Amino acid sequence: MNLPNILTFSRILMIPIFVLVFFIPWKWSYIGASALFALAGVTDWLDGYLARRWNQATAFGAFLDPVADKLMVAVALMVLVHDHASIWVTLPSVVIVGREIVISALREWMAEMGKRASVAVSYLGKIKTACQMISIVVLLANEPKTDYSYFGLALLYVAAVLTLWSMIIYIRAAWPDLSPFRAKNDLSEK
Repeated sequence: MNLPNILTFSRILMIPIFVLVFFIPWKWSYIGASALFALAGVTDWLDGYLARRWNQATAFGAFLDPVADKLMVAVALMVLVHDHASIWVTLPSVVIVGREIVISALREWMAEMGKRASVAVSYLGKIKTACQMISIVVLLANEPKTDYSYFGLALLYVAAVLTLWSMIIYIRAAWPDLSPFRAKNDLSEK
């Protein structure tokens, strides 16, 4: 266990605290939940930076980091869907969570085939993540149907579009190995 892995693990431990803070019926609950989510985003950046800088990247960290990220984002989107009770928040949330499931499965399958690099994280994925994180922070910090929440919602739609775009890029990169027309003999050679 090194500091980058501890930071990653701390994001998972923050999830129940985040949910509790969000649903506490106090005036500051929205800001508190938003701050916790933003802190989780900072630890996401920091653990990766420290692991590279201190040469402390581990197989455990490589596994846990995306799990922690996806759990935190999925839980945040679930509380937002609940709080907004609107199709307009639900649709992009479903797109984002659905894409994460598809791409995680695709990466796992490609790794089994020894071709994980063809579905590695791209620059577009980083932009998508930034839009997604900022939109969630803004939506969490503001009550539904306020000017700022509409800005957060617009940014969530930008994130959802980038999410679909990056998913198409990943699937296209993996398509030669996914194609239903690929001969069975090709698969048995692997």
